[in-house]
Formats: sequence, C-alpha cells, structure tokens
Amino acid sequence: MIKKDVFIGMLVGLIANGIGLFLTATLLGQGDDLLTVIKAAAREGFLGKLISLGAILNLIAFFVFIRKRQDYKARGVLLITVFIAVFTFLFKLY
Repeated sequence: MIKKDVFIGMLVGLIANGIGLFLTATLLGQGDDLLTVIKAAAREGFLGKLISLGAILNLIAFFVFIRKRQDYKARGVLLITVFIAVFTFLFKLY
C-alpha cells in the first residue's frame, strides 16, 4: 500500500509538472505552439528555467496531499520535485 501511494504521488507530480510546463510555455510563448517554445528555450539556454517554473504546481499538489494527511503521496510528489531539481541542475551543467 505504501509503494502504491508513493507511486501515485510521483505520477501526480509528473502530471503537475507537465501541466505547469505547458502553462508556462503558453504564457511565455506569445502564441507559439509548445514544441516551438521548447525548441527555442533549448536553443537560447533557458529550458532548465522553464522546467523549473513548471514544477511550481508540484507545490500545490504537495500541500493538498499534506492537508488530506496522505503523507506517502506527498512523499512521491517531493521525490519527483527533487528529481526535477537534480535533472535541471545537471542539464544546466552540460
């Protein structure tokens, strides 16, 4: 049961990050489609920042799970957030 809750939290964290990335790209993209914005962000060197801004929705998911006392799901969201932070850091290095 614990592994299932952590997995659900990780899945919610990935979905929240994807939605956050989409919203961020849409707001900053000035009418361009998602793929064009992501390609431009990679070319201009701010894709890591775009991904990090997308992870803000994980904060909302985390606090919703904490408020509902679903600690293992909150742990899954936190794991994905840390993974995204490490990925962004490593992406920035290379």
